[in-house]
Amino acid sequence: MDKNKQRRTMIIYMVTVILAIVLFNQFLWPSVLQSQVKRTNYSEFLSSVDASVVATVDLNRGDETITYTLRGDDSNKVIYETTKFPDDGTLVNRLEKHGVEFKATVPDTRAATALALLINFLPLIFFIYLGWRLNRTLKKSMGEDGTSMNFGGDGLFGGMGVGRSNAKEVKGEETGVTFKDVAGQDEAKESLAEIASFLENPERYASIGAKLPHGALLVGPPGTGKTLLAKAVAGEANVPFFSISGSEFVEMFVGRGAARVRDLFKQANERAPCIVFIDEIDTVGKRRDAGLMTNDEREQTLNQLLSEMDGFDNHKGIVVLAATNRPDSLDPALLRPGRFDRRVPVELPDLAGRTAILSLHAKDVKCLPGLDFGVIARSTPGASGADLANIINEAALRAVREGRSAVSQEDLQESVEVVIAGEKRKSTVLSEHEKQVVAYHETGHAIVAATQKGGAPVQKITIVPRTSGALGYTMQVEEDEHFLSTKQEMKDRIAVLCGGRAAEELIFGEATNGASNDIEKATSIAHAMVTQYGMSETFGMVALGQQRNRYLGGGTELTCSEGTAEQVDREVQRLVEEGHQTALNTLKAHRFKLHELARYLQKKETITGEEFMAIFTRDDGFAPKLQPQAQ
Repeated sequence: MDKNKQRRTMIIYMVTVILAIVLFNQFLWPSVLQSQVKRTNYSEFLSSVDASVVATVDLNRGDETITYTLRGDDSNKVIYETTKFPDDGTLVNRLEKHGVEFKATVPDTRAATALALLINFLPLIFFIYLGWRLNRTLKKSMGEDGTSMNFGGDGLFGGMGVGRSNAKEVKGEETGVTFKDVAGQDEAKESLAEIASFLENPERYASIGAKLPHGALLVGPPGTGKTLLAKAVAGEANVPFFSISGSEFVEMFVGRGAARVRDLFKQANERAPCIVFIDEIDTVGKRRDAGLMTNDEREQTLNQLLSEMDGFDNHKGIVVLAATNRPDSLDPALLRPGRFDRRVPVELPDLAGRTAILSLHAKDVKCLPGLDFGVIARSTPGASGADLANIINEAALRAVREGRSAVSQEDLQESVEVVIAGEKRKSTVLSEHEKQVVAYHETGHAIVAATQKGGAPVQKITIVPRTSGALGYTMQVEEDEHFLSTKQEMKDRIAVLCGGRAAEELIFGEATNGASNDIEKATSIAHAMVTQYGMSETFGMVALGQQRNRYLGGGTELTCSEGTAEQVDREVQRLVEEGHQTALNTLKAHRFKLHELARYLQKKETITGEEFMAIFTRDDGFAPKLQPQAQ
């Protein structure tokens, strides 16, 4: 804002204030005064006196007006006013005759003049003072180049905190987190350890000519520890840590987001070397479009962020760390080198990472010796660090409920089921027929899984209802972690998912709604085989869809014509039906074991994988010879 624009702003402000005061004095204030006094005519006043209803009368000798009150009229709170009739010499006699209390008042013109001046000029003085404070704030916020307008100082709006960044500053040692407190993210720690080393010992890198990265973008699913890693960098380097969420920049007031960005980097420059962490940066850093509405508050905030990251002196040691789980929505200008120089993936932990995370969180609770965290890690593929921390906490809570002073292996196993399927629903009581249907359904899953070559072994089968809505489930646990799946393995998974519905149709001759979740998962696998993995005999090695929101499970959006989409639907239907028929044929071949295991499960409600395999592999002379996978 230049000086001419500032002068125009102040002139407009003063003209508006004066106009408002004039209108107030001319129209609003007289109406307010008149609303307190009721005007009457002189004849009505005399009639009230003759009727002996007048209580008091004040004869004003200055302007010949008469004010009076009536008896019993709400404690004389209503004041009536009239003008005295000329040459009426009988008024005093009338008032004495009817017992009216009266007096004559000589007006104080000095007090009236002072009151008029106070009413007219006090608002003007007040607004002039506000204008002076506003003008002072504008001058102070302009800075050296006269282009910055920040209301975050001590000016008119400073007390309200408008324009301040609201970033939480934490000293490095007070974060309480270092890289020793982060597990399962070795690659991410290695990328960020260099930034911490640079902040801690910048001369070592400056001697070679290396420059400190301006920023690093932490990308990954929710709960993988992006914020924890940012705090660990500050803790390792022992530098101030400014933390703010992207949503705190965007407000309804125009220019406030940009002002907060400026204030944030101003604080960072004063406390350098330091780390600025912006969580959920996709809130403010979304891709700018080419539409007509290109001057909105979010875009101005993004432009200011780009300018600040491009312009701050990196020799001072300021690093911007940001976290998001929607990197595909970020503006390309934000991702170029010189702003966010590094993109650090913070993915879901693998088997070794899950084991390390469980061991790390278990240090905070009392555990019995000899706990096998590897079993829990194998039971939780796809779990994030937050999920694993919750599992440890649920195990500790269960140990307290059971009256134990330390966490056992049983507590850990049960906590996995609580996180995956929810608590046991003690209030849900299934009828014997429904329990029988669920038992055959879950046994169907288990038998189809057990007959597959190289499939995940069955660890547990239960028909106890859970709070997630499941009436039962079959748990399979891989011995080792796999990162690649063949086409046949995916078909086998679809067959396992179809095993429950196939068992219902085979034994009861009808289907229930209990297979809804199985159908959804089977369809999702078949759809991915056709559109993403090129495993369709009809389309071959062609991608027909594009994945959206990879880290938030957004699914696949088709990028083909309507005719091709119809063929995709038919191909997906064929793959699922193929799995359904495979499951039916498998259960028909093991009908006797299906009956035996379902009755046993219905009686015990929960059986282990060892119990299941002992019955399934037992040669009773009825079932076909079977070579199941090793447990």
